[in-house]
Order: sequence, then C-alpha cells, then structure tokens
Amino acid sequence: MTTQVRKQAIRQRIIIDRERLGADERAIKSHQISKRIASLEAYRKAGTVLAYMSFGAEYSTRELVRQALREDKRVLLPRVNVATKELDLYQVSNLQHDLAPGQWNIPEPLVERCPRIDLLRDLDFILLPGVAFGRDGVRLGYGGGFYDKLLARIAVTWQDHFPALVAGAFSMQLIEGIPQEQTDYKVEWIVTENEVIPCAAH
Repeated sequence: MTTQVRKQAIRQRIIIDRERLGADERAIKSHQISKRIASLEAYRKAGTVLAYMSFGAEYSTRELVRQALREDKRVLLPRVNVATKELDLYQVSNLQHDLAPGQWNIPEPLVERCPRIDLLRDLDFILLPGVAFGRDGVRLGYGGGFYDKLLARIAVTWQDHFPALVAGAFSMQLIEGIPQEQTDYKVEWIVTENEVIPCAAH
C-alpha cells in the first residue's frame, strides 16, 4: 500500500467519525478548544495571526477568529488561488462583510474588500487545519498540499525565526501511524477539547 493510499484511508475514516459527532457536541468541544488556544502564550503575544474559516464538521474556528479581531490582532485568512494552486493571504476586519463562500464552499476573503498580504515575515502565529494528527506533531491534511506549500514559502522567507504552528482538533482526530512525506510540516502544538499537546518542532 502506497503512502498516498494509506493517507487517503485515514482521511476517509476520520472524516466519517468526525461527521458522527452531533452539532451540539461539536459546538461545545470547539468552544473548549478555542479557549485553550487563546490561553497559549504564543497566541497571546502574537500581533499577526493566520487562521482559517472552518467548514462542515471541523473544529469551528469562528469564535477564535472573532476573538482575535476583538483583541485588535492583525487577522489573515487564506484564499485558494486556482491559477497557482496555492493559498493567497488577505487581511480581514469584519467576518460578516469580508467573506463569501469560495473553493469547496469554504468562506474566503473577498478580494475587493480585503488587502492581500505578501509580507510573510509579519506572521507570528498560524492556526492550521487538518483531518488527523499524531502526538508528535504529524499533520494529515485534505490532500491538496496547500498548507505545506505555504509553509515552504514561509520557511524560505524566515531564516532566523518561524511562526508558531498550532492545530485545533477534536480528541478523536488524534491517531498513531500517520505516514509522513518529506514535504509535510509538523505542528508545534495540538489543542483538543481535553488537552494542549506540545509536539516536536517542524
């Protein structure tokens, strides 16, 4: 079985299991995760935060993004660039007016309302999505490679320092034996409804 086949099998299993969580349970767990993330020193000290807007049965990031805006942090959200197959980053200030459904119906910044940000050196904190995670920081995404490519771009820009890499996930998304490839980036912190897990560096 190839690495890609193994990854896809894990994705399908975890996504199905995640869908089985009831909406109320997901909301409660998401609130607990957001509170834990907001208590991280890396988040509290961050001036610029790159987050993402969750969709479907994912951990809901909306509460955390709203908090970051209330705290006057500079909040960036990604938008899929169909031409380059990479993520472009935009600064948002109002979730109600600055977003619209984009690729795969995920809320994305409106280019006519939000300034595009190219200065990746300004990033202090990155909240990463994922399907499954290992306690050692291994992250399994959705298969598009968007975030690994973004992190590779940031790594070229940052020679002496790197933004904090954090993932919020339900505890049922923690598994062992996730295959990893050379282009995969690890997260430094995994935050679930039950715990904050310090992981190996990327």
